[in-house]
Order: sequence, then structure tokens, then C-alpha cells
Amino acid sequence: MTQDPPPGVTGRHVTMSPRQYNQERLLGALRVRGTATRADLAGATGLSRATVAATVAKLLAAGLMRELPPADRRSGPGRPAGSLCLVAAPGVVAGLDFGHSHLRAAVADLSGQVLAEEHRDLQVDNSPDDALAAAAYEFRRLLDRISTGVSDVTGVVVGLPSPIDRGTGRVVSNNILPGWVNRAPAHELQERIRLPVVLDNYANLAALGEITYGSAKGVRNLIYVKASIGIGTGLVFEGRLYRGDTGTAGELGHVQIQPDGAICRCGNRGCLETLVSVPHVLATLQPMHREQLTIADVVRLATTGDVSARRVVTDAGRAIGRTLADLCNVLNPGALIIGGELAAAGAPFTAGIREAIDHHTQPVIADAVAIRTSALGERAEVLGNRAGRPDQLAARNLVHRSALRLRS
Repeated sequence: MTQDPPPGVTGRHVTMSPRQYNQERLLGALRVRGTATRADLAGATGLSRATVAATVAKLLAAGLMRELPPADRRSGPGRPAGSLCLVAAPGVVAGLDFGHSHLRAAVADLSGQVLAEEHRDLQVDNSPDDALAAAAYEFRRLLDRISTGVSDVTGVVVGLPSPIDRGTGRVVSNNILPGWVNRAPAHELQERIRLPVVLDNYANLAALGEITYGSAKGVRNLIYVKASIGIGTGLVFEGRLYRGDTGTAGELGHVQIQPDGAICRCGNRGCLETLVSVPHVLATLQPMHREQLTIADVVRLATTGDVSARRVVTDAGRAIGRTLADLCNVLNPGALIIGGELAAAGAPFTAGIREAIDHHTQPVIADAVAIRTSALGERAEVLGNRAGRPDQLAARNLVHRSALRLRS
């Protein structure tokens, strides 16, 4: 199935204008706080009071916020400061998150409150038809759980672990999801559920989520790294996601590190992914253990002091950090946000990244960049499978992004 997607159901994204960026910052801050005054919002977002006042006026007029009756609290000698809160507009949005080995689905109202969510093991790489069918099934099942019809769904956002061509919405030619190449997942899912679908790379969605709800709140320039089966990256400059000319920016895992190294699944030799991905970490440690290791075992060993596990995880951090150091020298980000399964190893992993950044980056740049693990629990995408429950924050990330995007 390779038919051309119809207009409006492609992978093209419109970069946020300053006005949209300000609105999103205020909506995100208010969602986190519940209620806030204009002064509170100015402090939380770093926007000027004049900008906050003008933006709040537009959001009030659009029905996205409402003003609560003044309390006794005063912001100065004048009348008491009025508090603001979000308005839960009618309708719901859905988020569908494909990993290489799972599918997560969630439905939320337009204020971002998650109403229902599901998680299932799924070999997404093997068959796009099966994966899309499963997504359509889980989508309908969630609507049934909350007694909501398709007509109440404002839109659907899908995250996929692969580069997406910005102009066509097709999975680009690569060996990351070889069975998906030249497929148009947004269009194909729309055909199944009869609703508009927005598609994006899942590292991009994670980066945006971290800005609004996670470790990157208040950071305007950042690099998000997801260290998992592959190494995905989301780039944010001046508060805006950078996707590149064709929408495939951020393939950090396929930067060549060893010209004569192992063959990567992309077809090149010695890519970063061949040295630091979850499969490589497992293969390095397995000979030292009789039982079959999982990445959860590696994290447990590394965090409880196992010397071999800590060394392997730290070395992986150093390798990622060495590549990130070059990006930092060029881009001068304020933060590196580390997510994915390897981030669960905590200090041993991030210490390796920090060491490489400090050693290979200009001092003024190294001093400016914070290294933080994801606050949205992206590592639970797979680790949470073993406990039989999905990561609620990761699901909320996707549906929150759906609500904000579809209401802008």
C-alpha cells in the first residue's frame, strides 16, 4: 500500500511562530500549576509581564483559559490578583506511540487529562500492516472504555521510531524500519480510523514533551537523546523543534565513530549505535553471566555497584558524550536531556556523558550545558513492560502534545 497521501495528511509540520510559542509556554505552565496569576506565569515562563498579559487576553478570548474570581491574595497596592485556569474544551485527542517492540495508546481531554491508556508488546519492525491494525484496534478500545464516539475525537498524533520525510509523510529509505520504507503511516492509519492523523518521529515528540512538562522546562536550546535500541535525537533551538530540510534531522546514532567498525543496520560501518545501543550493551555483558540478561538486569547491576555493568554503561555514556560534544561546540545548548532505557542506569551513564562533554567541549560551552535525565520516564517504555503497566507520564506527553498542536 503506497498510495499518495491526500493533502493535509502528510508529514509536513509548520514551525511555531513566536505567538504560538508564547501561547504554548503559558498553557504548559498553567497545566503544571493548575491555577496561577499573570505574575506567576511571568515568573514560570520567563516572559515579560506585557507579553503574558497580551497572550493571556488572546487565550481568554479563544476560550482556552478562564479567570477565577479574585481571592484575598494581592500582587500590589491595587485590587487582588485574579487567578487563571485551563478550560477543558469538549472533545478528546488520542496519542499512539510506536516503539520497536511496543505500542502505547492514550486518550485525553483537551486540557491534557489522560482518560484512558493501554500498552501492549508488539514487534513493530516486522509488519506495518499488523502494527497499524493493532493501533486502530487499541484506539477504538480506548474510546469504548470512556464511552466516547469517533465524532468526539479532535485528532490523533502518532510517534514512530524512524525518520519521516517532512514533505510526503513517508518513512524514508533506511534500515531502521525496513518494512516501513515508502509507507505513509499517517495516511494508512487515517484510512483505518477515518480521522485526521499527525505523524512525527518519537524523539521529536519526547523533546517537545520535556520542554513543556519535563526536565527541560524553561530551556530554549536543548538536545534530547533517547538511548535505546537505537540512538534517537530531538533538537530544539529557541524553543522550536528543528527537523531539518526534509524532516530527518537528529540521526545521532548514525554518526560514524569507527570507520573500520561493525556493520550498522543502516549499512555503514562503525556508527555510534553499534557501540552504545541496548543490543551492544547486552552483547558486551552477556559472556559474564549465565542467565540471559535484559536491559533491566543491566540497569539493576549498574545501579547496585556491579563493576562490569558500571564500566560498560559508563563507556557507553562516554561514547555518546564524545559525539554530543561536537554538537555542543556547534550549537551551544543549555541542556542535554537523556532518555531511553540506558538513562535508567542513572549516574554511571550520565557521568560518562559529562566526562566526555567536559573533556571535548570548549569550557564556556561545557559550563553552560546541564545534563539531565528525562523526567517523563521514557525508560519505562520497555522496562515498564515487565511490570505489566505503562508509563503514564510518557503517555501524557504524547496526548498533551496532541492537545496543544491541534488547538493551535
